[in-house]
Amino acid sequence: MNDCLTFAVPKGRILDEALPVMARAGVVPEDGFHDKANRSLTFATTREDMRLIRVRAFDVATFVAHGAAQLGIVGSDVIEEFDYADLYAPVDLDIGHCHLAVAEPKEGAASVDGASHLRVATKYPNLTRRHFERQGIQAECVKLNGAMEIAPALGLAGRIVDLVSSGTTLRENGLVETSRILDISARLIVNRAALKTDPRVAALVEAFRTDAARREAA
Repeated sequence: MNDCLTFAVPKGRILDEALPVMARAGVVPEDGFHDKANRSLTFATTREDMRLIRVRAFDVATFVAHGAAQLGIVGSDVIEEFDYADLYAPVDLDIGHCHLAVAEPKEGAASVDGASHLRVATKYPNLTRRHFERQGIQAECVKLNGAMEIAPALGLAGRIVDLVSSGTTLRENGLVETSRILDISARLIVNRAALKTDPRVAALVEAFRTDAARREAA
């Protein structure tokens, strides 16, 4: 096949853990990928028929779901937030572990809540609404892409929903975790149509699956 496969990887916390996993599955970026000063978004790989794109985690899911990339790696939080029908997550890579949680100031959040609903700052409005709906609570989501932890102190929202790893950032901003929404790990994602029509995609899925099984058995 002459068509180039596009593999999408996320900037940020998952990438360092993902690179060794990718290498074992045969996805190895060019040297320039590791240059911190390189601002490129597209990179060659050791395979002539594959390139990498390095984008924001939320965009990884969008590129793969719409077929602009055939495969990618992203956290299960992103998969659950978007719930794209054309996205398939066949392999749990067992890296990038953290969880999605509700947090609020130590003294409570009632002073910022509305009379009949809660106001929550988050970049996960869909997951947040579903979480509170299960409790019979209407959540007004204030969409932020970062700096969630300062929202309660500034009166923007009484609570936040964000990723938590060690909990240090919450503590440093006077917040406490009050509810755990979702345990998260990184997943291999593929475009469903590409999986059905391109045998290279199926072969890569099997390579990642074999590596994950080997690590689990070790």
